[in-house]
Amino acid sequence: MDRGVRDGFTTTFGALLATLGSAVGLGNIWKFPSLTGSNGGAGFLVVYLAATLLVGLPVMIAETMLGRTARADAVTTFDRLAPRGQGWWKIIGWMGFAAALLIMAFYSEVAGWVYAYVFKAMMGEIATTDPKAAAVVFGKLVSDPVSSLIWQWVVLGITGVIIAFGVSKGIEAVARKLMPLLFVLLLVLCVRSLSLEGAGRGLAFLFDPDFAKITPAVMLTALGLAFFKLSLGMGTMLTYGSYFREDQNIPATAARVMFADLSVSLLAGIAIFPAVFAFGFEPAAGPSLVFMTIPAVFTSMPGGVIFMTLFFVLTAVASVGAILSLLAVPVAILSERFGLARKTASIATIAMIGLLGVPAALSQSLTAKTTLFGLNPFDLFDFVSSNVLLPLGGILIAVFVGWVYGLAEPEKRMAAEGPMLSRMAIKTAFFLVRWVAPLAIGIVLLNGLKVF
Repeated sequence: MDRGVRDGFTTTFGALLATLGSAVGLGNIWKFPSLTGSNGGAGFLVVYLAATLLVGLPVMIAETMLGRTARADAVTTFDRLAPRGQGWWKIIGWMGFAAALLIMAFYSEVAGWVYAYVFKAMMGEIATTDPKAAAVVFGKLVSDPVSSLIWQWVVLGITGVIIAFGVSKGIEAVARKLMPLLFVLLLVLCVRSLSLEGAGRGLAFLFDPDFAKITPAVMLTALGLAFFKLSLGMGTMLTYGSYFREDQNIPATAARVMFADLSVSLLAGIAIFPAVFAFGFEPAAGPSLVFMTIPAVFTSMPGGVIFMTLFFVLTAVASVGAILSLLAVPVAILSERFGLARKTASIATIAMIGLLGVPAALSQSLTAKTTLFGLNPFDLFDFVSSNVLLPLGGILIAVFVGWVYGLAEPEKRMAAEGPMLSRMAIKTAFFLVRWVAPLAIGIVLLNGLKVF
């Protein structure tokens, strides 16, 4: 595709919100509370913050910088930037292609649960503060094969239509309208949760670290979450970076995204954990935590059904931003590298995910006993993408930037377009990408593969 007609973000603020939409999603409201609860609370949060600052943020800057420099999809980027005779680096882009499909296969199912809960909230089906009753409702939803497939296809249909409209009229337009609403409702939810009797125990769990609970396993889980949450190692930031304007300050944008993403995660934690302790839920309940605690919070307040419905509507909205960023990777590769029309590329991508998503959607019902390496399809797709493809992609990107591409070109660009702070930031990020990120991510990869 010709660079002159290539779609892109129209404003720096739109680019910021779209990139934030990629990072802020169900990972904040679903996965972050789940892993924080399962890994001891505040101690996990401390390690997660350190991992984000020392590894996640530098790799995010590096990925975005590569994308804007090449102005191409995740595969073609390495064709253009790798030294002559080293075309094999484009395997990073193909790994991103595969990771996006696998993540979407199970992530779209979780988003489907959220969409289903919108209607359950409207009908009053989840208006309960009883943990056992909430668990029964959630269990019926995930174990129903028909509902699981229908809601997954609804998610794919909605996001497929948006991605087909392109970058400025699709991704950016949706992010500009919907992201601010999520912050507002989360704040309302936090106020209500903090007013509950016993909320202090939830805040202590989230913010008062017990450093004895910080084990090597907790540290590795936190580092893996930092990667997953910032959409790293899968070509997403490469693709979004290719749509950035030339005057976009990449280090500043990445830092704002990181802090906003962390803020949403903390708001979700403040909204959930006081309610967990107030109503006697189990903080280590795992992925079902948000689907049981949020209804309890709203059920106990005036106009609870209305607020509960709005919350799940906006949680569904939050999932859209992350899904669009995942879809953008294969859509860009199919449309730019293979010359498919964007709508055709979007349909092809949705079709591939739809096929992969069937066994994942049925993992709590028909395919529950169909396992590979002891994992059902949902868990297998999560394991391969989160534990193998993402960290391996992150290592290769760090090695490419730190040892092959080098500092000269990024430093030159920062000198031309940004203040001294940006030039200092890029040098610091380069040091971390070159020396710290490969080692840290390598440990996560080996742990994920059960080497130790």
